[in-house]
Amino acid sequence: MESQSPAPAVKRDRTHYLYLAVIVAVILGIAVGFLVPDVAVELRPIGTGFVNLIKMMISPVIFCTIVLGVGSVRQAAKVGKVGGLALGYFLAMSTVALAIGLVVGNLIHPGAGLNLDASVAEAGQKAVGDTASEGTADFVLGIIPTSLFSALTEGEVLQTLLVALLIGFALQSLGARGEPVLRAVTVLQRLVFKVLAMIMWLAPVGAFGAIAAVVGATGVDALKSLAQIMLGFYATCAIFVFVVLGALLLLVARINIFQLLRYLGREFLLIVSTSSSESALPRLIAKMEHLGVSKPVVGITVPTGYSFNLDGTAIYLTMASLFVAQAVGDPLSVSEQISLLVFMIIASKGAAGVTGAGLATLAGGLQSHRPELLDGVGLIVGIDRFMSEARALTNFAGNAVATLLIGTWTREFDRDRALTVLAGGDPFDESTMLDEDDDEPAPAVAPPASAPAVPAGSPG
Repeated sequence: MESQSPAPAVKRDRTHYLYLAVIVAVILGIAVGFLVPDVAVELRPIGTGFVNLIKMMISPVIFCTIVLGVGSVRQAAKVGKVGGLALGYFLAMSTVALAIGLVVGNLIHPGAGLNLDASVAEAGQKAVGDTASEGTADFVLGIIPTSLFSALTEGEVLQTLLVALLIGFALQSLGARGEPVLRAVTVLQRLVFKVLAMIMWLAPVGAFGAIAAVVGATGVDALKSLAQIMLGFYATCAIFVFVVLGALLLLVARINIFQLLRYLGREFLLIVSTSSSESALPRLIAKMEHLGVSKPVVGITVPTGYSFNLDGTAIYLTMASLFVAQAVGDPLSVSEQISLLVFMIIASKGAAGVTGAGLATLAGGLQSHRPELLDGVGLIVGIDRFMSEARALTNFAGNAVATLLIGTWTREFDRDRALTVLAGGDPFDESTMLDEDDDEPAPAVAPPASAPAVPAGSPG
């Protein structure tokens, strides 16, 4: 009589309640912002605190992911191939995004008819800060941390990337002697993702505070007066994602862009509520690995893309530059637009996907090219938060697509698994953000046999 083992208990996914709560919190935040704007503005620290909690986890996530991705690969040339291919793709797509922004900006003529007053000029000067004094040499030197582990404590993404790559290559050269370190980092990665999953339960509170503060500060009038640039920017981002990225994804990886975006739906909701693509970076790493892209490709492409593949920011920089120039009444000539485009290709690199980074980069670009336009940056300040959401969404979608494309080109992408996951056949584990078969590293010695060996000559 055959004994039947009990079916394993199915884990209940309670996180869908979390994201329903985020939607409700956003709606309540908008209502509070309109009804009691003075109170709503005071809620800004709540949203800032949640984003800071997420940013606290960025460096540990990047460190663990890259060390495991690079350290587990035995051929250093493979890492160099992935990195070189990724950087080449990022440069090409940033140029395309900047060009699209210039074309649309010249077609819709944003900013025409707006007037610049003293308060707007003051806001423009404040937005610049010290960005103009930071040159290319400062940017490059800033990638080098003070010490080997200071990047982890200071939260600098590019510094963490450099340290993780160095440690990953060092573990490669150690061979079998580096296995204990890899196992320790594997355990650390699980701990980091578990802490991140705990923090995510605060998402509704953070979303409520962030949205309420923005609506309370800007109101409806600011949106009405600048609706043209906002709608034009949103439409341009949509064209870039669905037409340019969608066509590339379908031709190269044979994956439907709409299926991919649906798979990443919770991450998009998180980005909208926090206006920061960095808040979804750890989840993108986990989801891309679950989708079938190898750890080395994900570990290199995603963190690098967050500093070098900012398509939404590129579109924003060109359209906002044209907007400011026309609003001030001093439009850019064709040669000035091309010169600014070349400058923005470099300036957009390293601009993190956090609220205000795009505004600071825009101010720095205008300061170096056309200082007389700098006062006009104040026209953008009022709606920059709303435009930063489209920037963050576009940057996030661009990095997700880039990971699949790099994985396909390097033959490190399991398309069959991806189709299964996208069809709902293998749901993402929201409780751990890691696949169950990644719980433990592979043992160094062969495990004991579950049954005694069959002696020679015995019937098998």
